Amino acid sequence: MDYNYITCEKSHNVFYITLNSPPLNILNIAMMNEINSGLDEALEYKDIGVLVFKNNGKAFSAGVDVEDHTGDKVDEMIEVFHGIFRRLDKFEGLTIAGVKGAALGGGCELAIFCDLIIASDRSKFAQPEIAVGVYPPIAIIHLQNRCPQKFVYDFLLSGSTVKANDALNVGLISKLVPDEAFDDELEKYVKGFSGKSSIVLKLTKKALRKSAGLNFIDSLRVVEDIYLNELMKTHDANEGLTAFLEKRKPSWNHS
Repeated sequence: MDYNYITCEKSHNVFYITLNSPPLNILNIAMMNEINSGLDEALEYKDIGVLVFKNNGKAFSAGVDVEDHTGDKVDEMIEVFHGIFRRLDKFEGLTIAGVKGAALGGGCELAIFCDLIIASDRSKFAQPEIAVGVYPPIAIIHLQNRCPQKFVYDFLLSGSTVKANDALNVGLISKLVPDEAFDDELEKYVKGFSGKSSIVLKLTKKALRKSAGLNFIDSLRVVEDIYLNELMKTHDANEGLTAFLEKRKPSWNHS
């Protein structure tokens, strides 16, 4: 498919979606439709274990186009925008946002919805929707499970901007790297996961999600079931264990 606002690339078991409407990567309806198409493409690949969002331009994304929030467009905008997160929720593998520059509004929601965020030390994050009389639905749902409550209330109700170091301290992001080395550091970070088996990444993430919020005994029951009845029936779990015993590098087939 030809894209005007994004680029998509599959590299081994990694799928990259690059926001490519510089300088600010403002998310209009057309661009969000393309992101949904890119995610549909990624979902078709069974061997993809890692999905990466990154950006061209000085901002990761300055958010959803304000013009698309108005009366005759808002229903379509919400449907298309939330379609991104419905698709990301269906993606079983690891999701990573590589944030270089500002991640604001809907751009911030896209980043924080990912499992992990690696950010430039010059990046910044904000949900400024309150200043224009609305609120960010995805951030309201997702941040409460990710960051301390008092930070979440201040962040969403004040609309204030959080700099990279502070975002790291409250757990909003996973890793901070120098801006001038960001592209190389992002690639190194992604390689730390792309060398793993896609099916094992997916089942580990499934165990994390299914056991979250349960008491210990119920969590253990869930994790044991996935381990014995799904993980240990895969080629790659057995290959990894055999390779270790034989002192060789495993040969994953991602199944």
